[in-house]
Amino acid sequence: MTRRRRTLSEEDRRLWASVARQAVPLAGRKHPKLPEAVEAAAAPPAPPQPSPTAVPAAASGLPPAPAKRPALAAQHPIERPTRRKIAKGRIAIEARIDLHEMTQTNAHAALARFLAQAQAMGLRHVLVITGRGLSGGPRGVLRRVVPQWFAGPQFRPLVSGFESAERHHGGEGALYVRVRRLGSSAR
Repeated sequence: MTRRRRTLSEEDRRLWASVARQAVPLAGRKHPKLPEAVEAAAAPPAPPQPSPTAVPAAASGLPPAPAKRPALAAQHPIERPTRRKIAKGRIAIEARIDLHEMTQTNAHAALARFLAQAQAMGLRHVLVITGRGLSGGPRGVLRRVVPQWFAGPQFRPLVSGFESAERHHGGEGALYVRVRRLGSSAR
């Protein structure tokens, strides 16, 4: 059985060309040629090009744009199967710390000591209880800042990942934390 090659009508070619114009062509390829009647209407406006007489920022007296810093590698969240096992009790929570009623300074110091000790003892999964904050009020301070601390340089060598806890472990007011193994590199 031979396949018959289908030819496109003029309308179909115009429609396809206008759709294909919106896509970025592969390297070494060009946009399909549009019929002249549609080409003017379908062509997207070209982005403004800087004028050749534009003065560089350094010569104009403006401060140079800040250089982009390389982003810190994000911690990996705890994998779904592991999180499920922790929630159901098949993987034990080996230790827990309750930061309720602590100031940020005290909570930071206590959490750093707790995680360093857990890492030294070879513990893998711990529970950090931050509390949810006042009901009806603003979100709890510790609940908001503890994940930021984990991304910082002091906690990066201690924490390899974290997730919100299940309801029976404290819900939004607690975090399952995977402690980084001693000696493993923190990116």
